[in-house]
Amino acid sequence: MLESLFADTEGFVHAHGPAAVGAIIFFESFGVPLPGESLLVLSGVLAARGEMSFIGLLVWAWAGAVLGDSVGYLIGRILGRTLIVRYGKRVGLTHERFARVESVFTRYGPFAVAFARFFNILRQLNGLVAGTVGMPWPRFLLFNVIGGALWVGAWGAGAWYFSDHASSVEGIARHLGPWGIAAVVSAAIFAIALVVLLARAMAPLRDLDRE
Repeated sequence: MLESLFADTEGFVHAHGPAAVGAIIFFESFGVPLPGESLLVLSGVLAARGEMSFIGLLVWAWAGAVLGDSVGYLIGRILGRTLIVRYGKRVGLTHERFARVESVFTRYGPFAVAFARFFNILRQLNGLVAGTVGMPWPRFLLFNVIGGALWVGAWGAGAWYFSDHASSVEGIARHLGPWGIAAVVSAAIFAIALVVLLARAMAPLRDLDRE
């Protein structure tokens, strides 16, 4: 069923371009079960092949992510926690799960808004939970914009770059030589260490994502 859904979504994107990517990410951002992240990577590859506008992809995907989370925020703020949990049970959003996500957002605040998008499930609950815990709208919007840009840049632009520059990356490695490569590896180790620290800070979100 999921494979059929993804195939239909891919065909929709081929037919309608970056706007379709933005629309899919918009709906995924407040709970609709759509393959937003996987489709973003696929779209980045298509853009690298010249089958889609790269700038259009970035703009539409970012707009869809920000607007979708904003709709989720308004739903959470207006309907409140009780109604969301009551009807969320139909899609696996139990009281215990929602309470755990709420505790993380209460503890980490805007930091959780910016990075929750990188975790499945949390990407769909981001705006909803921020709204229910009463996070101020300007603060939510700021970190929602930042998080959307980071997410689209990491997956969409990342897929585009490595698809389009795979051969040049190999050429750069030859040009750098042993010492240059060693410097790059050291920088990569440092970056990985930062990611590990970030992962530890976001451990409650990671554990929820695995359920």
